[in-house]
Amino acid sequence: MMSTARTSPPAAPWHRRPELLAAGAATVTVVLWASAFVSIRSAGEAYSPGALALGRLLSGALTLGVIWLLRREGLPPRPAWRGIAISGLLWFGFYMVVLNWGEQQVDAGTAALVVNVGPILIALLGARLLGDALPPRLLTGMAVSFAGAVTVGLSMSGEGGSSLFGVVLCLLAAVAYAGGVVAQKPALAHASALQVTTFGCLVGAVLCLPFAGQLVHEAADAPVSATLNMVYLGVFPTALAFTTWAYALARTTAGRMGATTYAVPALVVLMSWLALGEVPGLLTLAGGALCLAGVAVSRSRRRAAAAPAATPEGAGPTAEPRHEDAGRS
Repeated sequence: MMSTARTSPPAAPWHRRPELLAAGAATVTVVLWASAFVSIRSAGEAYSPGALALGRLLSGALTLGVIWLLRREGLPPRPAWRGIAISGLLWFGFYMVVLNWGEQQVDAGTAALVVNVGPILIALLGARLLGDALPPRLLTGMAVSFAGAVTVGLSMSGEGGSSLFGVVLCLLAAVAYAGGVVAQKPALAHASALQVTTFGCLVGAVLCLPFAGQLVHEAADAPVSATLNMVYLGVFPTALAFTTWAYALARTTAGRMGATTYAVPALVVLMSWLALGEVPGLLTLAGGALCLAGVAVSRSRRRAAAAPAATPEGAGPTAEPRHEDAGRS
């Protein structure tokens, strides 16, 4: 009678489910954030930076508030409020106003170059303040993606004037973005992604209330398309995308999530091509490809060590290799 060799059971299909859900959430985020650039170009022609930021945040806060009430999640726990308040002030409020303002002062290429310093700052601040690891694959992928962002930016330069003031505004936006992400990460250890996003958006909206008069005045004269784009920015790139971002951020490191956003420039190039008929040049396409390649490298995982040549029959199962970026709940 022939004896059959024992084989290890297949991995449970649900073993990677949390990781796949987090990756899917991150994908939704970068796609919607990329689409925001197309909408901002339309809404920004009729709305000033502060008014656009307030209208976007009010639309987002209303959408998030309805979902929060329906889900009955309640108020965030006390330990989460510090991170929510800081991220709301820096990222939802200050960042949106300063970025809108900066993009009116510099050309699109310069803005893309300066703002893409943000993911690098996130990785450095995450390592310094949160104790996040900086694995070689993450650093390599970020270097490749940043080179791609530089390439895209250079290829887009020359579409408008650049000023030192505009560069400073974009740099401040990048710093605020990084600080907001790093502040948000600890809050997600105590509160849900919906809670953190809803109340962070409310904090940002309150910060922008001084622009309410401008918003009312400009909305009366703005074309319907610009107002619809502003509402779209609040519902999708803010309410939905910031929530999926927080969901994914709770399950990985701040640096790794920051590196994921380097896919945005490549998607913006593609969406501008499809939606606005702006045919990209070869240099722009090459830069976009570099951005995507760098994201792939930064999110890849080190292969486990080679399996033993033979496992004695009857031996117990070996421990599974630990991922270099273990998810955090």
